[in-house]
Formats: sequence, structure tokens, C-alpha cells
Amino acid sequence: MKKRFCSMILFMCFSALSFAQEAVEKPAPPAGNALVGDYYGNDISNVVASKAISVGVLEKELKAANKIDEVAVRGEVTDVCPKKGCWVSVKTEDGASFFVKMKDYAFFVPTALKGKNVVLEGSVERKITSVEELKHYAKDAKKTKAEIDAIKVPKEEIRFLASGIKVVD
Repeated sequence: MKKRFCSMILFMCFSALSFAQEAVEKPAPPAGNALVGDYYGNDISNVVASKAISVGVLEKELKAANKIDEVAVRGEVTDVCPKKGCWVSVKTEDGASFFVKMKDYAFFVPTALKGKNVVLEGSVERKITSVEELKHYAKDAKKTKAEIDAIKVPKEEIRFLASGIKVVD
């Protein structure tokens, strides 16, 4: 009888602990309207912003060198990670886009940054992105299962590692 009672108490405690998990809030992008002058990560001075190169110039420079360590680039944000605001896409000259991650995962941006013109400061390189990584970002972007499953080959692309992003207009 005593064993049975102890077993029942132990079962109830285990059950209570199993169901007493805290509700984990999903991280969300920071709030904000991404107004002109707002910055994320390191602030970008007006002098640096005025000397920022266009995406077209960046693409030409990357044909000569696969990597540029310090650069400021001006472009239009075409997409923002809806999960956390941990990456953005910037429009290229041909209407496609290149991928921007935040250096050291140190800052995030609001989804309101989509459609805004920004100056990015950081480093950039041409890189082969694996199928696994492409699928991860497609999932973050809330693509359909069919779109994610259609990713079968790695992709050569421009990858920007931003230390700061500033809204310019």
C-alpha cells in the first residue's frame, strides 16, 4: 500500500512538472517605423553615408575582388526576416537581391525597414551558400514547403555582414 501511494505521488509530481513548462515567447523583430535617421547596430556618420557606393558599383568591385573588408553601400531593402529581424535583403541592379546578416548577431531590425533606402556598413564577399543554409533562410522568410523543397543546389551570391544599418530616405 505504501509503495503504491509513493508511486502515485511520484507519478503526479512528474506529471505536474511535465505540464508546468513556461510559455516561451517567440522572439520578434524590434518595434519601430524605420524612420530616416534611425540606425541599427553601429551608427553610420553622415560623412560615411554620403560616400556610400551604389549596389551596382559594389557588384562591379566584387568582380575584381571576392571580398571587401570595409565598405558602405546604399540600397533598398526588399525583405526583412519576419521571425526576428536578423537579416535583410537588398535590391541589386538587375532586380534580384543580396543577403545581409548582422555582424555577431548583435542587432536586429524592424520589419518596417522593408522598402526603405539604407546605408549598410560592414564587409562583403561573394560566397557559395549551401542548400541547407538556403532552406533555413527560406523557412525564416515563411516560404511554402514546396518552395523550400525546390531548393536543390547551392547558390553563389553576395553576402554582406553589416556592423550598422542606417535609414537614409
